[in-house]
Amino acid sequence: MNNNDIFKKLRVALQLRDDHIVEILELVDFRISKAELGAFFRNADHPNYMECGDQVLRNFLNGLVIYLRGTKEDPKDPRKVLAQHQVKKSTTDSKVRPPAKGKWTKAPQSGKSNSTKTPAKKPHKSSVVEPTKYKNGKK
Repeated sequence: MNNNDIFKKLRVALQLRDDHIVEILELVDFRISKAELGAFFRNADHPNYMECGDQVLRNFLNGLVIYLRGTKEDPKDPRKVLAQHQVKKSTTDSKVRPPAKGKWTKAPQSGKSNSTKTPAKKPHKSSVVEPTKYKNGKK
């Protein structure tokens, strides 16, 4: 098992995204881009695969300790930090996307079957933005 495998397993186990990992590495003053991180998480046979060095993994682990436990002056409870992380993740995952036609519909509530869908209110049109006029010969 190499450093890349360890890094991948920690990322999955703690449910971290690339921007979280960049923030964790910045806690220990180690700067790395998302593109460089992506190279660590690729398959070994991919042309852009890069071997994760000891320095990167060491700094990530040191930053992870600060991220979860805090510092001596400002200690944190790791369970609370992970619970906060789970709450933030679940709220971002639960965002509703509009249907393909672009009209919002109201979903049935509390198990009631509502056969008619009611369109949501149209957003207020601002007078600041004027409609675009095209001069392509069509009316």
